[in-house]
Amino acid sequence: MKAVICKQWGPPEQLVVEEVPTREPGAGEVRIRIHAASVNFPDVLIIQNKYQFKPELPFTPGSEGAGEVISVGAGVTHVKAGDRVLANTGTGSFAQEMIAPAGKVVLMPQGMSFETAAAFTLTYGTSWHAIKDRAAIRPGETMLVLGAAGGVGISAIEIGKALGARVIAAASSDEKLKVCRDHGADETINYETEDLREGIKRTTGGKGPDVIYDPVGGKYAEPAFRSIGWRGRYLVIGFANGQIPALPLNLMLLKGASVVGVFWGDYVRREPQSNAADMQDMMALLAKGVLRPHVSASYPLDQVPQALNDMAARKVTGKVLILP
Repeated sequence: MKAVICKQWGPPEQLVVEEVPTREPGAGEVRIRIHAASVNFPDVLIIQNKYQFKPELPFTPGSEGAGEVISVGAGVTHVKAGDRVLANTGTGSFAQEMIAPAGKVVLMPQGMSFETAAAFTLTYGTSWHAIKDRAAIRPGETMLVLGAAGGVGISAIEIGKALGARVIAAASSDEKLKVCRDHGADETINYETEDLREGIKRTTGGKGPDVIYDPVGGKYAEPAFRSIGWRGRYLVIGFANGQIPALPLNLMLLKGASVVGVFWGDYVRREPQSNAADMQDMMALLAKGVLRPHVSASYPLDQVPQALNDMAARKVTGKVLILP
């Protein structure tokens, strides 16, 4: 079978597609034929050895995928050959097949497509944990989403609205902001054409947002935090900009505000029962059409470098998929 291989740390251009031998799953493992895999920003960082999760070389990148179970190893009872499943494994999904730990494989809900399943787990899991758990958002509060047209951004808009918040979407173009409005954003800020602080003032009546969801980092972090409301919660999701910002601590004091870290991957590891309950709640909203993953493009295996470069250059709207 064919798989994308990372043999040395570096940019996406160094990845290769090769024929690799297949193997049967060992105890506690599941062999899956991948129908769709999702591209996520951590995938860009992992192949460059810039992420907190560091696999051993060589490896196949791809943090999550959806497909059909081919076979299962000893001790696996919750899935069987022929089942449609999704897997969130950190690596391995940019391939025609993968071997996944059974604990990271779950049955897909009836009626869900492989494309939707592949686009769902990481982004919506991150945003649900961030907004409902870490920020404890309340109905009627206002949330600002930076980088709102990306995969986690759109999931944050939809989850914020589902939990009763008023959502302001900030992104770098009017085209991206249209997608944000289509997914429920109440107000928008184009931070390429409008000063971010002025935009926040305009859309919040000068009060500032109660919650700021930031997957971008970089130059927008400090002006956004300077505009946060009293007792605001600033959610640190990631650093798609490539720069980790440094915020002056006096700003937290003056605003009575909090900077809140969000590491969904470790939350899943440390609190699996809570994450399982989260997934049930989200699947119910997905079935009702409240949550709607936005897939803007798909690529074959040999175009994985292009997909990762598009992600790194922030050319992606919503999610993009790899279709092996």
